[in-house]
Amino acid sequence: MFVPLKDDTPHQVIRFQFVTAVLVAVNIVIFLVTGPLFGTEAGFNFAEGFGVVPIELLSVTGHGGHSVVAEPVTLITYQFLHGGWLHLISNMAFLWVFADNIEDAFGRFGFALFYILCGIIAALVHTLMSPASAAPLIGASGAVSGVLGSYLLLYPKARIWVLVFMAFPMKLPALWILAAWIVFQFYSLFMAAPDGLAVAWWAHIGGFIGGFFLTLVLRSRLLVSG
Repeated sequence: MFVPLKDDTPHQVIRFQFVTAVLVAVNIVIFLVTGPLFGTEAGFNFAEGFGVVPIELLSVTGHGGHSVVAEPVTLITYQFLHGGWLHLISNMAFLWVFADNIEDAFGRFGFALFYILCGIIAALVHTLMSPASAAPLIGASGAVSGVLGSYLLLYPKARIWVLVFMAFPMKLPALWILAAWIVFQFYSLFMAAPDGLAVAWWAHIGGFIGGFFLTLVLRSRLLVSG
C-alpha cells in the first residue's frame, strides 16, 4: 500500500536512535545467516524450531515436537526471523522511520522492553485467534505494529513522507497514514482468501492495539509526551 520514507518529528531527548539501529542490524544479520534456508525443508524446520507455532505454544507440556527452544521462548525468537527480502525490508523500513521517536519517548531501555513486549502481545493474539494452527509465525511485524500504535497516539499530527503504491511520493499526516494502515489490516483479514498468502493479520492488529494501549497507560511516565 505504501512505504514510509521519512518523518518530520525531531528527537527531544536522544541524539541517535541506538536501540532502533541495533534492532535493524540484528534483524539483517540474522536474515543473512538464515535467509538462504527459507524455501527449503531445512528452512521450514528452522522456522518451526524458533517461530511461534500456536498449537504447540498452547500444548500442555509447553514444548512442541519441533521446537528447538521452549515454546514460551519462541515468543521472542520469532521476532527476529524473516522469510524473504521483501518481508525483512518492509518491516525494517517501518521500524526505522517510526521507532526513533518512540525510543525518544520511552528511553533506550524502556523502548527495548516495549518493543519486545509488543511482539509478545502480537504473537499471543495470533495464537488465541488461530489456536489450532501448526504454521510457524515469524517476523518483526507484530512488534513493529506496536511501534505504529504508539506513534499514532503520541504523534498524530506528525507528517510522514511515504511512497504510495511504490510510485508516488507524498507527505501526509501520521493520523491518516496509520489509520489507513490499521483499516487495511482489518480489510485484509476479512477479505483474504482462505488458501491465499499466509499473512498473520491478527498479529499485526494485536501488536498495534497492544502498543497503543501500553503507551496510553504509560504516557504520564514517558520522557516525551508527543
